[in-house]
Amino acid sequence: MKGKNILKHLSSDLLNPAFSHIYIEKAILDHPITTRILSRFPISRQVEIAHYKDVFCRSRQNYSLQKKSPSLILAEKKEHWLYEGAAVCQDFGYRHFYYASLAMNCIYDCEYCYLQGMHPSAHIVVFVNLKDFFSAVERELKKHPVYLCISYDTDLLAMEAFLGYVKEWLSFAGRHPELVLEIRTKSANPKILNTLNPQENVILAWTLSPDSIREKFEHHTPSLEQRLHCIQIVLEKGFPVRICFDPLLYTKNWAFLFQELVETTFRMIPSHRIKDASVGVFRITQAYLKRLRKQRPNSAVVQYPFINDSGVCHYGHELTERMISFAFEQLRKYLPEDKLFIWKG
Repeated sequence: MKGKNILKHLSSDLLNPAFSHIYIEKAILDHPITTRILSRFPISRQVEIAHYKDVFCRSRQNYSLQKKSPSLILAEKKEHWLYEGAAVCQDFGYRHFYYASLAMNCIYDCEYCYLQGMHPSAHIVVFVNLKDFFSAVERELKKHPVYLCISYDTDLLAMEAFLGYVKEWLSFAGRHPELVLEIRTKSANPKILNTLNPQENVILAWTLSPDSIREKFEHHTPSLEQRLHCIQIVLEKGFPVRICFDPLLYTKNWAFLFQELVETTFRMIPSHRIKDASVGVFRITQAYLKRLRKQRPNSAVVQYPFINDSGVCHYGHELTERMISFAFEQLRKYLPEDKLFIWKG
């Protein structure tokens, strides 16, 4: 399946198709991963650039318009291949928690996504120098075990058909048993999943939402049933699977919707097969929220009057506690407490 077909749902008839233009840093024009990715988009216009920021960080960009017709930017990451896990993220009990930004931005269009507040552009940047990321991980592994999330600033599985990064990381993890990888996704591509070989130290983590929430706020994402079907596939293949009810959004009938979500999930997924589950209310840094609200002036989910708690905006301690307590009680019907990871702030 060619890349132009993978992303055609993102484009309007009045706009260029997604990835109609691919910007490539001169230094990596002949990189083998560059060549591989470009082969997936044979009719895209290729534009040579000096540095990805020349396109990605231009002033006066229209994020919302770009989201409807994103370009692809292929680049080389020169530093900061690993970052320490942020306070708003869950570490699942691992002491040495890192994440890697292999790509920036996502093919999906979730209204509450922090990436809209983090980046000036909706174009997707992919860093092709995977070996540098692998080397950075190996340097850390010489000092201590590593828990590494590689799909926070994007959705790698959603782009696996033309990137192939997940398969390469699976191979890398197979050679480093002291590494634990988490790959988080909202995607649903059974064909791709059937090509992946499980590793005990690679956790596939699906973010699950009620379909009514998905339809309102998670544009272009697969349905709940499609995501659950993919979980069934990878469980049968032998992957460890995490399910993430995160972020939990405060909307009308949120409690009923969450209860229904949990019941639907465990009707399709045997609870004893799940490695663990996470729950967390929506939270975002103050700076990101300010920019996000400018991008989504009519979105109820981001215009809520959040509490600013030391630079992190959330629903406030009382409402957060009520939502988390309810979610915990629903999940405890299916999973033991030691498999439940809760973000309370």
